[in-house]
Amino acid sequence: MLSVNKYTREYIAGCRAKMEAQLAAYETLIAASGKGGAVGSASAIDAFEPLFFNNMVVVLDSYFVHRSRTLELKDGNPLNEVRMLCHSILQNDGVLAADKTIRFKAEKSVLKIQVGGEIKLTESDFVHLFRAFFAEIEAKFV
Repeated sequence: MLSVNKYTREYIAGCRAKMEAQLAAYETLIAASGKGGAVGSASAIDAFEPLFFNNMVVVLDSYFVHRSRTLELKDGNPLNEVRMLCHSILQNDGVLAADKTIRFKAEKSVLKIQVGGEIKLTESDFVHLFRAFFAEIEAKFV
């Protein structure tokens, strides 16, 4: 497929709504599990959380996987960060790998994960990344 230079506001809103629905489902699951009450359920949720949110990053990226790298730029922005996270989750056993085409600086990134650091996203991490990603998509691709 050719690279995409523009997404409609409706498409972006639909993708955002799908991601929000996944977050709401997670929050419902947490509430139903009684996290904080039973020790077993809390440890199960703690183990599940990074698996779920790491996978959510892959899903987030897949909605916009054909985005133009020319418009995305290579300055370490949230789109670059998501691209690097996805590659690292899928191809580097969840350890953040450098991408020689991206000028990535952990201290300027959304999640502040250093190259070589383990990727274990929490709900809060994902929400921050998700918001920054959509803001960047809207700024560059509408």
